[in-house]
Amino acid sequence: MTEEILKKIKQLPPLPESVMQIEAVYQNPESTFSDMSKILEKDPLLTADILKAANSPLYGFSREINSINQAVGLFGMGTVRGFALASIVKKSFDLDLSVYGIDNDTFSMLSKKQHALTTAWCLKQDAKLLGILSPAAFLVEIGKVLIAQQIMADKTQEKFKELLASSATIEEAEREVAKVDTPEVSARVFEHWRFELGLVNTIRNCLHPEKANKEYKKSAQILQVVRTVVLVNGTVTDDSIAAAKELIEKYNLDMQSFDKALQNI
Repeated sequence: MTEEILKKIKQLPPLPESVMQIEAVYQNPESTFSDMSKILEKDPLLTADILKAANSPLYGFSREINSINQAVGLFGMGTVRGFALASIVKKSFDLDLSVYGIDNDTFSMLSKKQHALTTAWCLKQDAKLLGILSPAAFLVEIGKVLIAQQIMADKTQEKFKELLASSATIEEAEREVAKVDTPEVSARVFEHWRFELGLVNTIRNCLHPEKANKEYKKSAQILQVVRTVVLVNGTVTDDSIAAAKELIEKYNLDMQSFDKALQNI
């Protein structure tokens, strides 16, 4: 990773106190749904963001979710924590993803689709797993923001776009031009903000899950699948589905639940 990008990470502002409160409740095994709801309801703007996200058609609920209590009850604390962190963290960045050929709305839809697929796939499997994967799926792409800033500062946009237009993957193009890829930058950001090891390790190793710590291998595998199926422009194609299913078979993950979850997006 270049010194320039490391400097950008170190210069990120601290997260607001509300994040520390959310994390304290989430990490406390004695906490209840009510404890999480009370923390979130202290911030009306955050509450509105969470309810807007929870009511997205991507999650497939037939009735409107009108309260934080209802959202926590339906999604669980881990997923609502993901909604909250995504809302707060993204406000810490000036977004310009034009070097990737996408606008801010497309970038937002990319994150929403990755999160919706992850949630629907894992919601009934393992609450602890989803506690890591919910914020990871929402925020794994945030490293693109800092990489894009560096590419524009270095005036290497054309070289980057040429690589993207060739057979290079996005990560290959990033490493060629910026000397680092999205998962590594995102992981460094959450290390800087002192998030838990599981989140950092899952994001850092989602390109190569075999390198993840044993207890986070499955979450890294799932995140790799989700990033494979939902392309950077927010679309899902026959080819991306086929590539994702190859990974599911390779890792012996739940194909039936994946197929059902895929229908939502």
